[in-house]
This record gives sequence, C-alpha cells and structure tokens, in this order.
Amino acid sequence: MAAASAPTEPVQGWGGAPAAGAESGGAGARGGRYAASPDTSENSSALYVVNVERNGKVIYTWKGNQRNTHIGLYDLQTKQNEHLYMFERDLRIISCSVNNERTLLAVSFHQYTEEERVSRLLQSVSRYLALLIEIHPINNVRVLKAVDSCVRVQFLYPNEGRNTPTGSRLLLVSEDKYIEQFDIHVIEEEQHRVVIQDSGQLPRVRVADDLIWAQWDMMEQRLFYIVPKESRSILKCIQFYPDENFYSTLESHLDISVNDTQLKLVNFGYHYCQDQDVASKSLNLQVFTSKAGGLCVCCNLASDIPDEIRYCIYFLHRGYNKTFTVSLERTETHQLKEVAFMNLDYYVAAYLPGQFLHLLNIQHPDLLCYSLFLTGEDARIDMLQNCLIRSPLKSTVLDCNVGRMYAVSISDSAVLRFLQNSKRDSERLAALHCALLYFQHMEDLEMQVIWWISENLSTCHSFDPIQEFIIASLYCRMCPETQDLDKLLPYTSLLDWMGIIPGVTCVTDIISIPVLEFQHSKGFWEKLNSNLECVKYAEPHLHYHNNVLRKEWLNLSEEREERRTTAYLRHIFENAKKVLAHLDTWDSEERLVPLFQEEDYQQQLLMGLMVAQLKDHLMRHLQYVGKQKIDQIVLDYVANLLNLVHRIMKEVWRRHQLHSCIFCFDERGSAAEFAVFHFMGRILEAASGLCLPLPPGFHTLHLGLGVRCLPLHTLLHYIDNGVLHLTETCVRKLLKDLDDTEKNEKLKFSIVMRLPEALGQKVHQFWNHPVNANFIARKYVKLLLEKLGSGQCSRPIPERLSVPVEFLPLNYLTSVLAEIENQGVHPYEKQDHVNVRFVEETALRHTVMLLGLKYS
Repeated sequence: MAAASAPTEPVQGWGGAPAAGAESGGAGARGGRYAASPDTSENSSALYVVNVERNGKVIYTWKGNQRNTHIGLYDLQTKQNEHLYMFERDLRIISCSVNNERTLLAVSFHQYTEEERVSRLLQSVSRYLALLIEIHPINNVRVLKAVDSCVRVQFLYPNEGRNTPTGSRLLLVSEDKYIEQFDIHVIEEEQHRVVIQDSGQLPRVRVADDLIWAQWDMMEQRLFYIVPKESRSILKCIQFYPDENFYSTLESHLDISVNDTQLKLVNFGYHYCQDQDVASKSLNLQVFTSKAGGLCVCCNLASDIPDEIRYCIYFLHRGYNKTFTVSLERTETHQLKEVAFMNLDYYVAAYLPGQFLHLLNIQHPDLLCYSLFLTGEDARIDMLQNCLIRSPLKSTVLDCNVGRMYAVSISDSAVLRFLQNSKRDSERLAALHCALLYFQHMEDLEMQVIWWISENLSTCHSFDPIQEFIIASLYCRMCPETQDLDKLLPYTSLLDWMGIIPGVTCVTDIISIPVLEFQHSKGFWEKLNSNLECVKYAEPHLHYHNNVLRKEWLNLSEEREERRTTAYLRHIFENAKKVLAHLDTWDSEERLVPLFQEEDYQQQLLMGLMVAQLKDHLMRHLQYVGKQKIDQIVLDYVANLLNLVHRIMKEVWRRHQLHSCIFCFDERGSAAEFAVFHFMGRILEAASGLCLPLPPGFHTLHLGLGVRCLPLHTLLHYIDNGVLHLTETCVRKLLKDLDDTEKNEKLKFSIVMRLPEALGQKVHQFWNHPVNANFIARKYVKLLLEKLGSGQCSRPIPERLSVPVEFLPLNYLTSVLAEIENQGVHPYEKQDHVNVRFVEETALRHTVMLLGLKYS
C-alpha cells in the first residue's frame, strides 16, 4: 500500500561511495586538532544522514580513505552535493547543522567513551564537544561546549526567501535536560569572508528546563517538549519567529507516565548507535502536525502480553485519544515490538514491519472505518524492514539503522487494488475515502472508482458506495475554496459505525483541550485554534444535514398548482436557474448522456431549496467571508453535485458502450441498457436517501430505459412504487411514437391512467385514440360535477329543448354541463377542444362502439 523510494540520486547511493564531486569542494579543510579514537566497526565509505534542515537540504557524513571525517550537504531540489568540512580524524558525529547562508557550521561529536578515557588517562578531557566553525571560507573554530554529557546542535532558520546575513541563532540541547539559544553575530570582511563578530562568549538564553523529551520541527521552526508533573506529563511547544523572538504557544496535559532518566530527542540529529540504544529503553513518542490544523501525539505503550502491541494516538485537535491494541498473528523473538510512526499529512502511519501498517486518518479520526489497517503484503513497505524510523519531514522517513532517507507515499494503484480485493465494508470505506480525499480529484482514479462501484453495489451492506462517492468527492472539491468550510460540509453519509477490525481493539478517551497562546494568528496555529473552538462549542451541529430540506421539499411538492406562484417559490426557482446556468459555463461540449435537456419541476424545486438552506447554514458560521462569496460557494456546491451524478452516468454509459440517445420504443433494450437502468435505480435510491437533487432529464432517461427493458407488469409496479417517475417528455414521446397495436394500446392506457392531473392535461392530446378521448371526457365531466357539488356554481335548471329528444340521459347531462361552462367554469382552459361538445361526441362514439355499430 505504501511505497518507500529514494527521492534523490545520492540517497540511492547512500550506503556506498559518495556521489562524484562530493569531496572536491572541501580541499584544504582542517580539523586535525580534535583527536578521536578510530572507529573500525563501520565501512570506511558508508554515508549517513545526520540532519535535515528547513530548506530541505540534507547534511550527511562519511569516512574518507585515511579515516578522515567528511561533512557534506545535499540539495533535494537541485540534486547537487556540496562539501562543507573535513576533520582529519575519525569522529563519531552526533549532530550537525548549517545556517541558512551556509557560512557557519555547528557540530557535536563524541570524543571518547568512558572506558577509552580511563584507559588513556584522559580524565581531564571532555567526552563530548560542540563546535562552531566558520566555513565561508573555512577559518576559525570555536568551542561551544566541552562536557561529559551529550549535546546536540540545531540552527534556526528564517522564513523562506528572507536572509539574515548579520547573524544566526543556534539551539544547543544538553543531555542534562535543558535547551539554550545562542545569538551569533557575524561580519563580512574583504573578499566576502564571513567571521563571527563576538570575541568573547556568545550571548545565550535558556529556552527550556527539566525536559525529558523534545522534538524539533525544522519546517515550522517549533520545539515540542515534555516536562513531568506528578504522575502526568505536560506537552509544551515553543514557536520561533523570524524576528528573533520565541514564545510558548501550547500546553497540553498527557496521561502518559514517564519514568525515563535519559533524555529522548527527536529530529536533533541522528546518532545511530546511540539512537538504537536509547530507543530500546526510552519513550517512543512523536508529534505530528498537518496543514489542516491537526496535532497528533503518537506514543508506543508497554504491554505485558507477549503477542500484543499497544500504541496510543492523541488527536489533540479533536479533544480525545484512541488507544489501539493489536494481537499479532506471528512473532519472532528477535523482532522488535516497537511501532514506528510516520507523518503522511492526511494520515499518521503506525508501522510494525512484518506485521501491520495502520494508516490513521488525522482529519476525520472519529470513525475507524476511515482509517486503513493493513496486514500481510498490503502492509509491506519496501526498503523499510526495521523499526528504528524517524519522520523528519512530511512523507519522508529516515531509517536510523542504516542512515538512509526515503520518500514515503501511498500508492494510488495499490489503494485501488486494495479496494477491488477487499472483503470487509470497513476496508472498502477506508480505501474509498483514501482514493477520493487523499489523492484529491485524479480523473483516472475517479473513473476506476466509479467502475468499481458499478460492479460492487450489492456487496456493500453497511453503506451506500454511491452516496459516499458523491459526498466525499463534493467535500474534496469544495473545502479548498475557503477556510473552515471543511467543518461545515459533510464528508460522509454515515452517522456512526458499529463495525470492528479483526484483531484490533480501540478505546477512545476524552482528554483536556490544549491551551493555546500564539502571537501571530495566521497559518497552523489559527487552524488549530479553529479546530479546538469547534470541539469546545458546536462540533456536532456544524456539518450540514438534509433533515429540514427533506421536510420542506415534501411540503412544497404537495402544494396545489395555484399556490406555486408565491414570492418564496419564485425565489427558490431562481436559485435553481442560477445553478443550471452556472453549470452550463463549465461544460460546453456535447453531453454523452442525454441529461440537462429539459425542465424538471421537482428537481429544480429541490435544487433551489438546497441552495437556500445551505446558504443559511453557511451564513450562520462564515459571516466573515461575505454574502457574495457564500453565494458562489453554494452555487458551486450544488452544481458540482449535479455534475458528479452526470460524471457517474457518463462513465457507466461509456463502460457499457451506449449511444448518446436511446429514446426509441419500437424495440427491446439490450443487456447493457438493462445494466444501466439498474444502476440508475441505485443512483435514485442513493439520492433519495440523502435528499439530493438529480440532473434534469434523469427521470426521463430512467423511464425511457424502463419502457425498453421491463415487461409491462414490472414497469407499472416500478411506477406505482415511485421507482420510475412519469415525465412529460417521455410520456409525450411514448404516446406519439408508438403505433396503436393491442400491446401498445395497453401500455399507453396504463400510463395515461397513472398520470397526475396537471401532466395529463398536457399530454392527453398527443394520443388520438377513442380510449384516450373517453378517458378525457370522463375526467372532464367529473371535474365539472365536482365544481357543482362544491358549491362553486349554482345548479342549473335545464330548459325544454326545441329539437326532438333522441337520447334523454345524454341530452340532460350535456345541458347541465353547458350551464356550468356558461358560469365560467372550464377545467381544461388550455385545451379548447375539450368542452361539452367533445363530451357528447365521445359518449356517442363510445356507446356505438359498445353496441358494435358503425359511427358516422
């Protein structure tokens, strides 16, 4: 599912000789005054990553032929190497950092072990050194620390594109559980030589004390650290700003008991032997952030059961944590039981090589069905087969065992393959959301997902894949438009999930909300604060729901015709017209599927109502955006919804190789048409379940396919149960195009008998047949007599006829109807030929036909 690849040429060669030219830039570098014991345990040509800077440049080290220690810099963008410095001794580099201008290099290294120092009678020599070196050009070397406790160094970086040639700031982290900041001022001498200005001690300030764990976020220049407090731990964060200030921005209580006496550091350089030793007996904890304001703390927990792994993810931006317990299928004694965590931005990955890969959804962690739990070959990440892994950058991991860095990404082809092969609904849901939301609107992947949906409608029992596709795709398309829109639009059709993941148990606990204090309101801290505000006040009620929409639509659909001219309804239909006009500007090509070619009162009513109600919902929570922007968002949302349904139809249409027009009723439908008809029924079911509008013409197309594909009794059953909707376009074409054979007469009459009154008045005229005329006459008489019975007209007193009476009952009826007409009552005003004379002729014709006589 996930793939690890070497993102750069030298990374592919790390473990072998350095890239060509790596040493050429360092000719004349000197550092021989710092003696160190030879390290014969490592390959003399091995390269190791020791740091990754904010600008993405990688600092690495290797041993030369004479056991010299070289430090190089690799640019991930230009794929160029630069030699920074060379020590003429074999040193154990612990950490290394170069400033943004590449004029200063900070290095900390291990001189001697305690045993070596005693054996060489060097008790007065410090075990660890931290140096500050001028490298533009190579010049003076200054000792920052000479101590017996391990120290690490890290330069601070300004914002991208902003240089500070007059100075740099350097963090120094001590194993004695404190962090301090050095202010280093430089001056430029002749020939562009850059040297440190201060001749005495460098100014310094204490940043943090008493910490037991710390992590450096080089991209965002943040320091996360933990201090113990009684039986709990407090996570804090310090944000470093370009103006050379730093502030404590976050404080959060973690229910983690930490008894470590040794300081654990993350992303402060990578000292492989020491990291492996510390990892085996120290707290395995990492903090990850996402661009959407997500903040997660990932922690490995101890377990007393041999074949069991426990880890906890604190979703601080959502106010809860989830503790997972995984029962391992197979274990080997030599395998580490330490979960490695990786930051993939939208996901946090918990990885145990050879066992499982758990991709936890950061943005929507509520339901487990949106997180992927993979085992077997699906969980295999090539080239990452051990657990000592760090994630210095998003979608990047460093294998600390071998000192190599890899780009890690989720494979879209693997996700699609997993979706196609999955047997559980939870796996299908997670893969479906990953394909739609993680990869974000990839045309080919969307097409493959639609094809999968069309083939697997009956295999998904706990969710509707069409509903999930529409809602998730809409969410993906719309949320980038405006900040906080992701909290207001639905991302799923599910309200809860009761499924389980075999072999995995999950316990959710509510935690205290982090306390934020930030100086600058833009960026990550603003988004995190917005997420926390949602948790505090209104999260369950923020996402748009269709409950009110359905009720209002049903009420308006049942309104009588004369009440449909109110100002409110005019406004609703104006909304629908704007949506359709907006949609026309997107797609000027001829549509493969015959949709959007007619008016549909019911669907336009639903469109307009959705526009009105969604607009009201957004106005309550996004007032700062402005009415004009919200109007545009709402139009985009409903238009995208209709376009998605059309996209689904288009892909299914292509898959079954149907023509652009199928409205020909003189032959039966093919197997492909029947498959499309069945799929349209599922689209209709999905839309009805969520009260979503369908493109105008959908019901006409569905009915047309039904007439071609279904036997009459099944067709009528579908109509009577609301699966098929009678539309004017389809009924008119059916009445006009089909000849009046006995079979077609039966079909036409069955359809005519089921037409709503308003629609019947529009289409009856297109079938010139005695049966239809008889039906119209009966209907006309019924309506006139209902007017008489309701008191809307006075009862007429028939006059004596001056002509001889040949059929008294009919004469009496026609005279009564004529009097009613004379009082201004005419139900069929738009059809002038339907009157008393029409009733009389139809009655006589029908009577003659019943008697078997010839009508003249």
